[in-house]
Amino acid sequence: MKLARAILLLLCFYLSFCEAYREKPKKTTVWRNSEPTSTSDTSQKDLVDKKCLTEKYTHLSCNKVFCLPWQKCIDRTCVCKLPYQCPKNGTRVCSINGRSYPTYCQQKSFECLRPQAKFLKRGPCTGEEQFSVFLENGGGDSEGILGVKLVDQDEKMFVCGKGWSITQASVACLDLGFQLGALDIQRRDPHINSTECLHVHCQGFETSMAECTFTKGIMSDSEGLAGVVCYTESSVSPTDDSFQCVNGKHIPQKKACDGVNDCGDQSDELCCKGCQGESFFCKSGVCIPKQYKCNGEVDCITGDDEIGCEGTGNPEIKDTLHMAQEETEVLTADMDAERKWIKSFFPKLSCGVKDNTHIRRKRVVGGTPAKMGDFPWQVAIKEGEKINCGGIYIGGCWILTAAHCVRVSKMRRYQIWTSFTNLIKPDSQIVVQYINRIIIHEKYNGGTYQNDIALIEMKKHANRKECVLPHSVPACVPWSSYLFQPKDKCIVSGWGREKDNQKVYSLKWGEVHLVENCSKFYPDRYFEKEMVCAGTDDGSIDACKGDSGGPLICQDANNVTYVWGVVSWGENCGQSEFPGVYTRVANYFDWISLHVGRSLISQHNI
Repeated sequence: MKLARAILLLLCFYLSFCEAYREKPKKTTVWRNSEPTSTSDTSQKDLVDKKCLTEKYTHLSCNKVFCLPWQKCIDRTCVCKLPYQCPKNGTRVCSINGRSYPTYCQQKSFECLRPQAKFLKRGPCTGEEQFSVFLENGGGDSEGILGVKLVDQDEKMFVCGKGWSITQASVACLDLGFQLGALDIQRRDPHINSTECLHVHCQGFETSMAECTFTKGIMSDSEGLAGVVCYTESSVSPTDDSFQCVNGKHIPQKKACDGVNDCGDQSDELCCKGCQGESFFCKSGVCIPKQYKCNGEVDCITGDDEIGCEGTGNPEIKDTLHMAQEETEVLTADMDAERKWIKSFFPKLSCGVKDNTHIRRKRVVGGTPAKMGDFPWQVAIKEGEKINCGGIYIGGCWILTAAHCVRVSKMRRYQIWTSFTNLIKPDSQIVVQYINRIIIHEKYNGGTYQNDIALIEMKKHANRKECVLPHSVPACVPWSSYLFQPKDKCIVSGWGREKDNQKVYSLKWGEVHLVENCSKFYPDRYFEKEMVCAGTDDGSIDACKGDSGGPLICQDANNVTYVWGVVSWGENCGQSEFPGVYTRVANYFDWISLHVGRSLISQHNI
């Protein structure tokens, strides 16, 4: 008996020993909204949204990223501004073509149109300046130790390995003529006599290393010098585990959605379900470097990277350039600071923020009467004594509504009532506006409700250049379809009928959530690009007859209100399997801006 027991104990020890040495699967940290989870290497492909990839988004896709100050957003693409469209304020700069420009923005705008006019230095041209980048000790012309000859510096110097990253390397390779940037970085032993080297800081948007900031550094034996391998078509053989960038470059799959722009066109960071490594996940499905969080500049189009920040930045993630500036000599201008300064001159748009601080209940409620000031962008469209539709004030003299709500032939019969909540007990603050013109979307289809959107221009009062609506606040017009996501909570409001067809005499509102894959409720009738669905699980809140043309509003991370949808159509008011269908306003940003002027509705990408 004792022998059997001893054998059993020995067997258990052996099994536990084997278990302890059994190979464990490798783990990778994945971050989503700064909350870490773990996933095996085999699930890294799951971080990438394959449906999103078909859109081929890049750093020029302005429904995913902000355009640079010398670009503007047209048809969802960042395109070159004309130089005169830049702000007049700024510092004079010099281009490699020997021409001086009044501002950095104007030079970059000109370069955007004519790439041979790259940035050279801040300040006027004198005709003798030169800047060059070169590689040494490499196995060919596409790799080696990186050296530069700075403007106003007589000697050539090498770049320090400390702080060297793929971001800087890609700018260097681009400057050397390799259009797809860097394949990899290296740190090499310093076989040079000098004890000095250069620290370099780039943001990644630069087209020349002359735009990066250089500071003096001390050679470190442990870090070595910065080396680079530039990307060539012959340097990489695509595999099943490769990620194909929009520009044709292939990178390892594990480098996608890590906050690092390995592709060079940012396409590896724009279609993510989560982020891995030292990165921050934007709600718009974009991964950005962790140091961009709380850096005082909004980098996510959804604004969530600057939420919960005290002051203008987090001391733990200070920009490495600023730390370097405190310790050593700065040899070139900080053009990234110049870029931020240029942005400060862009017009600030006042929309989507109410004057009062009325706090709404967080729970889902239906049919709750609105108080004056709750929805200062809501208007009523009256025809005779009836309110058949609502509308949304978007600024200036303009109202957004549904195309099926209005007819050009009836223009004289309509009135726009603002600052209005109760039909039986009208408030003294009500302002009645008459209509100057109606613009119905030229592709509106009354049978399918596609493009169910229209603009109303109100008449200006005599002796006034603009429409004055003292108690109204415009709702912001979204420029990107990624500002809000399915399951986000939004609010619908209007004077529509209850589901038992009872008339409503006061403005009512209710919370709904955005619904994904609405075609399953309305097969062959729902068009995802042009429509958006919203409702509740039990159908207790819904838009109904009479709410048409009114707003579906959503608030971003900064509590700014956007008109995400215009009440369009639906079936069986208030039933769980029939969510309300709204015109997707973000799809019509360019159409709206064409008629009302972009500066009226956007402070971004203009």
